[in-house]
Amino acid sequence: MGEATWLNWLLWLPALGMVAVTLLPRGRDSLVRSVTFSCMVLQFFIAAILYQRFDGTVAGLQFATDVPWIRDWGVGYRIGLDGLNVLLVSLTAFLGPLVVAGAWSAVHKDVKLFHVMVLFIQFAMLGTFLAQDLFLFYVFWEAMLIPMFLIIGLWGGERRIYATLKFVLYTAFGSILMLAALIYLVLYTHGSSGYMTFDLRHLSGSQLPLNTQLWLLSAFALSFAIKVPMFPLHTWLPDAHVEAPTGGSVILAGVLLKMGTYGFMKLGFPLFPEAARAMMPVIMTLAVISIVYGACLALVQSDIKKIIAYSSISHLGYVMLGLASLDLIGIQGAILQMVSHGLVAGGLFLMVGMIYERTHSRAVADYGGLAKMLPVFSVFFTILTLASIGLPTTSGFAGEFMALLGAFNAAWPAHLAGNDLPLILAVIAVSGVVLGALYMLWLAQRILFGEARAPHAPLTDLNARETAILVAIVAAIFAIGLFPGEPLAKTELAAREFQQLVAGETIHLGSTR
Repeated sequence: MGEATWLNWLLWLPALGMVAVTLLPRGRDSLVRSVTFSCMVLQFFIAAILYQRFDGTVAGLQFATDVPWIRDWGVGYRIGLDGLNVLLVSLTAFLGPLVVAGAWSAVHKDVKLFHVMVLFIQFAMLGTFLAQDLFLFYVFWEAMLIPMFLIIGLWGGERRIYATLKFVLYTAFGSILMLAALIYLVLYTHGSSGYMTFDLRHLSGSQLPLNTQLWLLSAFALSFAIKVPMFPLHTWLPDAHVEAPTGGSVILAGVLLKMGTYGFMKLGFPLFPEAARAMMPVIMTLAVISIVYGACLALVQSDIKKIIAYSSISHLGYVMLGLASLDLIGIQGAILQMVSHGLVAGGLFLMVGMIYERTHSRAVADYGGLAKMLPVFSVFFTILTLASIGLPTTSGFAGEFMALLGAFNAAWPAHLAGNDLPLILAVIAVSGVVLGALYMLWLAQRILFGEARAPHAPLTDLNARETAILVAIVAAIFAIGLFPGEPLAKTELAAREFQQLVAGETIHLGSTR
């Protein structure tokens, strides 16, 4: 089997799984779960093979496929792995089977449709990461909206319709502006070069005037900032998380939010580098506001899901800070932080779902002394709490430390040149670490210690399925935290190319293989 064939199997396996699950007879819920889980596990093994074979010392795309699709428009089926998406593709494939396993006993209504939607969104998310054609990227980007709309709207909480409409309106508004900017960029390139193409490699070389770049980047940035989400476009996220079922929250926090940060890294900054450099002070400022504001909001929440939701705004602010630093360490830290947040936040939402199945409550005030009642649950919750606040040896430390270091590396030369804003922002960003420790340790102290109490007590501790899910997540967190050199080696060359391209240096982006 050729290398490109492996990547196509990775992408299309969930789509084939959708067909297989759809054809299963009604009432066979156990079989639906088993087929979906098997499909996700097989996809993960393919992703692991591709990850091992990916060569971080080779520039450009690997395992690439480039087939004409709509010839008159210059649209092609172009997919490939590079240093910017290889870790995110691996994260998506890793979380897929865990989402299905986590929903095994939680979803009882329309089981077949739920699992079809999970496979659908897995297909759309992988397609978004792998797409190397702007038209194809946009198709997958919009396709993600359909299954998430249904997952929240059909299997969500009491206010699911409100949360769904808010999510769709925010996302659709940003997407419309991105579509307009996308069409303008392609037509401009067609007018200057004489041929029309949606190939990202060619579009990144467009010589656009600065004013035009600023307008186009603003349109792209608005769409991506909504997905991150960045302050002040974050208000849809807590509602979506609170009302979504556990599987939907894991998908949303684990992968879907990374679409925004990945969009900035893959499209926004490289397509419009001059505008990106001009807008970096604004982006860094909004990133630092997101870090502090998200942490402060998490401190005052009484719903466990809302605490984790607002913490996501804060943690992804570090990603944007690392990218905006245009420092190699900061950029690599941002990529690592994306993966770390997906693991940690995904694990925390799974744990909230596990305790909710037993008590039907997410209110912090309803719990206490779980360390005595549920010792296995409490051990895993403590580990994920420490990973969330960036304890050394965990993935959270590696990502946040590198992002902050990159921000200080970029701020110091500016400080010597008389511009103190980057240094002030970097110093303020450090306070997010302290605030993160406050709200997560406060949460752990309230629910794990003190007087033993919980709705519908006594409770049963984690079963074998739930324990296996959390063991996999914790193992991945420590693997990245203890041995960050392995994933960083996969991303270093691509991060360096991104840095040089956006910083205005001419580089050779390499070839595909």
